[in-house]
Amino acid sequence: MNSQRVAVVTGANRGIGFEICRQLLARGLRVVMTGRDEAATQKASRSLGDSSDSLMVLPLDVTDPRSIVSARQAAEKRFGAVDVLINNAAVLVHENRDILDIPARGFQDTFATNVFGVIEACRAFVPPMSERGYGRVVNVSSGVGQLSRLSTYAPAYAMSKTSLNAVTRILAETYRGRGVLVNAVDPGWVRTDMGGPSAPRSVEQGADTIVWLATLADDGPTGGFFRDRRPIDW
Repeated sequence: MNSQRVAVVTGANRGIGFEICRQLLARGLRVVMTGRDEAATQKASRSLGDSSDSLMVLPLDVTDPRSIVSARQAAEKRFGAVDVLINNAAVLVHENRDILDIPARGFQDTFATNVFGVIEACRAFVPPMSERGYGRVVNVSSGVGQLSRLSTYAPAYAMSKTSLNAVTRILAETYRGRGVLVNAVDPGWVRTDMGGPSAPRSVEQGADTIVWLATLADDGPTGGFFRDRRPIDW
């Protein structure tokens, strides 16, 4: 089996997800780019110009557990065991509506991707990591989900990221001492389709801490929330 670490990145066809893949490849990892739109992800992968020995593209819809398991099986068949899971896929809907004006479906769709999708991805990938005694899980959260910073902005999205932070802490404690490090990241407001062209941070800056946590040494932190490689309050 190849000694290179294998990383799966969700929502990887653009923005921060794409940049995470680029940086991981530069660090010598084998990378599985995933997204709901396989054609768009394939197109994005071609611009990386990397050898097929290190890069793989798979369809993965985090709201469909069967899709997640199929992606894990295909990744394992090609590259071997998955060592790193980066939960980047997320949706932002009803951004500028008041909390009580958002229809129930808006909350359901947001949590289906941003919270429950992460849980299902972890359900598929984390137990095998624990069995091998090595794993890194990075949940891409947001500063708008910090309890100390909650406001009226994007209620469904903010609430989902607060919940994602709770998932991170609980999962980290569940697997503490078993070789699986689980952390969350606030990448900041980044110039992506979601953040817009006037956002203050580049995708390179947004991805940096995520990649750092994905490649932590065995004595690295777990159960933390980070921005610019520094711990921040939940």
